[in-house]
Amino acid sequence: APRLKWVQTLSAGVENMPLAVMRARGITLTNAKIVMGPNIADHAMALLLGLTRKINLAQDDKKKQRWDRTGYTLVELTGKTAVIIGAGGIGMQIAQRAKGFGMKVIGVDPKDLSYTPLLDETVKPDRLDEVLPRADVVFVSAPHTPQSERMMGPRQFDLMKKGSYFVAVSRGKLYDTGALVKALDSGRLAGAGLDVTNPEPLPPGHPLWQFENTIITPHAAGQSDVMPARRLELFRENIRRFAAGAPMLNVVDLEKGY
Repeated sequence: APRLKWVQTLSAGVENMPLAVMRARGITLTNAKIVMGPNIADHAMALLLGLTRKINLAQDDKKKQRWDRTGYTLVELTGKTAVIIGAGGIGMQIAQRAKGFGMKVIGVDPKDLSYTPLLDETVKPDRLDEVLPRADVVFVSAPHTPQSERMMGPRQFDLMKKGSYFVAVSRGKLYDTGALVKALDSGRLAGAGLDVTNPEPLPPGHPLWQFENTIITPHAAGQSDVMPARRLELFRENIRRFAAGAPMLNVVDLEKGY
């Protein structure tokens, strides 16, 4: 029987794939990074805007048919600083949108990033603690690897400025859930927008459900009306390249895990 040579995933994250086995067998793995960037970035900004413009509170009042402007201390994004953990296919799309809102953007990524006007500053992950105190919002858009797991731990949440926001759209295991709960409970964070959690699905009764200043969506950021067509085009192009023996798109580094 012919040996498997190539696997294409539907998602950007590949942490559930048998990477060591694939590396040993010489299998090429390609993922859906970049093509999932626009929709996930839209979702990340929607979560942030929902919190800063208090859309979550308005929805609660709508259910009660109540017109109430009390408690509407609203925040604008112009001049604020965004720290984006993971400046890849998703993170750079978030940066583009944050720039459109007049924000200063700091990218955190292990790669040596080429100059781009979308990032005002870039740092490696070992300097994350240096930039966290400057963040008005921290976006988590990095892949889950052994190195990135719980990058946002108790110390990192303690370093965030009072009144800042936390938005996670890649994988829930990149942040310490207990530390996030503590940061919300203590009032350090103004709010959290979560499309990904740990555990996932988030079970009934979990402390994260109780906070008025959280918006939680069911790992839905990867969906959009045009995503199937965009992903299909990637698959078609990779099939063409595979058949022609040409370099493929979105090849995963099986050692790094992304």
